Amino acid sequence: MRTRTSTDTGPTSGRRRRGRAPRLRPHPFGLRTRLVLAFLLVAAVGCGTTAALTYRAARNAILEQAQNTAVSAFREQVDALYVSLPVDPDSLRTDLLRIARQGKPRPWRVYAEYGTVRVSSTDRPASTVITPELRARAQARDATPHAGFQRVVKNGTPYLTIAVPAVFLTHVEGTARPTGLVLYAVMELNEEEAGIEAMVTAARDGALPALAVALVPALLAARGVLRPVRELRHAAHSMGRGRLDTRIHAKGSDELADLARTFNESAAALEHSVAELRSAEARARRFASDVSHELRTPLAGMLAVTEVLDEDAGSLDSDTARAVRLISAETGKLAVLVEDLMEISRFDARAAELHTDEVDAADCVRKTLQHRRWTDPAQVVPHLAEGVRARLDPRRFDVVVANLVGNALRHGEAPVTVRLYAEGDVLVTEVSDRGPGIDPEVLPHVFDRFYKADRARTRSEGSGLGLAITLENVRLHGGTVTAANRPGGGAVFTVRTPL
Repeated sequence: MRTRTSTDTGPTSGRRRRGRAPRLRPHPFGLRTRLVLAFLLVAAVGCGTTAALTYRAARNAILEQAQNTAVSAFREQVDALYVSLPVDPDSLRTDLLRIARQGKPRPWRVYAEYGTVRVSSTDRPASTVITPELRARAQARDATPHAGFQRVVKNGTPYLTIAVPAVFLTHVEGTARPTGLVLYAVMELNEEEAGIEAMVTAARDGALPALAVALVPALLAARGVLRPVRELRHAAHSMGRGRLDTRIHAKGSDELADLARTFNESAAALEHSVAELRSAEARARRFASDVSHELRTPLAGMLAVTEVLDEDAGSLDSDTARAVRLISAETGKLAVLVEDLMEISRFDARAAELHTDEVDAADCVRKTLQHRRWTDPAQVVPHLAEGVRARLDPRRFDVVVANLVGNALRHGEAPVTVRLYAEGDVLVTEVSDRGPGIDPEVLPHVFDRFYKADRARTRSEGSGLGLAITLENVRLHGGTVTAANRPGGGAVFTVRTPL
C-alpha cells in the first residue's frame, strides 16, 4: 500500500506549513528493528530447520549406504566360506585374512568365535567394539540364527560391527541350522563421519550468507510497512497542530489501507464537528459583544437618571427611597457587568492590545489603591518595594490589582495585604486576606468565568468575570497568576510578570 499525506491549500496554508512534523527518531527497539529481527528470525529458523532435516536425511543415507554395502558383502563372504568342524584355527585365520582384504567399502577387521576358540585377522583374538547384545543375538540357539549389525562409538571413533553365524543346511528339512561358528566384521566409519562433518560445515558456512541475503527483503518489507505508518504519524501531528483538513491518499485493500481510510473518515468527522463548535462559539462571542455594546447607550442614560434620583431620594417616602436606591445599585452592577463582558469579548476576539511603558511598579499600586479609596490601614495594608522598575501596561496592571484587592475585600476578611517585590527578573505581586480561605475543591476553578463556589447563591456583588479578566491581563503581560491558601488562614493570589 502506498500512502501520501495531502492538505487543502488556502489562505492559511503558507502559515501552517511552518509547523512541520518532526522527523522520526530511530529507536533501538523500534518497529523497524523488531520487523527486521522477526524476518531474520524466521529466515534463521527456516535455514536451521532445513539444514537439520537435510543433515538427518543425508547422514542416514550415507551411513545406510555404507552399512548395506558392508553387510551384504560380509554375508556373501560368510556364505561362501567352507569350514570343517571342529575348526582348525590356522586354516580359519587364513580365511579371515582373505575376507578382511576383500571388505567393502573398505577393508574389515574380522573375528571368529567357536566355543572357546577365538581367531581374528588382527593381532588380537577378540574385539572390545563388539557388544554383548550383538554377540547374544548372533549366538541364539532357540530360533533360526540371524545376522545382525550395530553402529558403535568407541573412544570417539565410530564403528560398524556385523555379526553373521555360519550355518549348514539339513538334507531332510532343508532348513538352516547353526554350526556354533560366528564371524564378526568391524569397520571404521571415519570417512563417512568426515563427509557428514563437511556437510555440516558447509551448511553452517552457507547460513550466514543466507541470512545476509535475507536482510535485504527484511529491510524492504520493514520500509514498506513503516512508510504508511510514518505518513499516518505526520498526518496525526498535522491535525494536532490544527490542520484538520489533513488527509491521506491510500491505495490497496490491505489493513494499512483500511487504517488510512478510517483516519480520513475520522478526520472529516472531526473537522466538521470542530467547524460547528467554532461557528457556535463565534456566534456566542459576537452575541455577547453586540449585546454589551447595545446596552451601553441605554445604561448611560439609566445611570444619569439614577444619579438624579439618588440625590432626591432623601425627599421621598421611605418605600420609594428604598426602591430608588435599589434601582440605582442594580443599575450600577449592570453597568459593571456590561463593561466586563465587553472586556472579556475583546480577549476572546484577540483584539486586546498591550501598551507597555517603563513605570515604577510601587507607584502604580499606590495609585490603584488611592483611586478606589482603599487607603484605610484597617482595610488594606501595602508592603511595596520601592524603586522597582517594570515594563507594564499601567491601565491593565491597575485592573489586575483592583480586581484582586476587591475580590479579597468582598470574599475574605480585612485587613488585605498587598505585597510587591522583585525576584530576579520577575515582578511579584501578592494579595492576601484574613478570611477562611478557598475550598480546595474550588481552587482549580477560581479563574473560571461566572463560577460560583456556592451554587445556592445566585446573586453576588461582582460580575463573576473579575478573576477571569485578571487572568487574561496577566497572560497578556506574559506572566502567571495563581491562587492558594495560606498556612495561617486566608487566601493569597500571586501574580508573576517579567520585569
